Amino acid sequence: MPRLAGLTKLTLETAPSVCHECIWWQTRGRRTTDKDRWMEKVELDFGAWGTVYYDSDGRVLGSMQYGPAQAFPRAFELPGGPPSDDSMLVTCAYIVDRSSPWVLQSLFLAAIGEARDRGARSLEAFSYRYPEGESAYERFRVHRTVFPQDFLADFGFEVVRAAGRVGLSRLELGGLQPVVEGKREKVLRVVRDAFAPDPVPAPPQP
Repeated sequence: MPRLAGLTKLTLETAPSVCHECIWWQTRGRRTTDKDRWMEKVELDFGAWGTVYYDSDGRVLGSMQYGPAQAFPRAFELPGGPPSDDSMLVTCAYIVDRSSPWVLQSLFLAAIGEARDRGARSLEAFSYRYPEGESAYERFRVHRTVFPQDFLADFGFEVVRAAGRVGLSRLELGGLQPVVEGKREKVLRVVRDAFAPDPVPAPPQP
């Protein structure tokens, strides 16, 4: 059965390899940092700092990184920033199979549930206003740290600050329905139900 697991120092080993050593969000400018120490501190203070999505055979379909904005110094340098002190910030997502776009929806639903469970007042992400007619490849495969504004709007995000086409989108969590609350297994069930294909009508009997 497909499953969602928290992104930690341990599960990072199973996440897409591009994520293993990446410290872009954990640094400012051209500075560097020790990712092992960063992971240990965030896990001690916050817990899992994202989600990994596995299929029924245990293969990774995608992963997402998120956590308290203060854990990601890069967020305070980007256009449209800085993120809010009372929010949880989604920084990036990596989808392995481009033929499974619903994986990104499931990862966002998981992040929304986690933010609610942790008592965050909002969930934020950096967003981009793409021109009409832009390809799905450009919108979802080229940039993995800035998400399409219209895609986020479907979840209820609103742009609170913008610099040109780049903005900071925010989802207020106070009015969300319980369907997106709870643990990852519950979120996964909601996603499967939402994106399952419609049943094919049975052929008429002779």
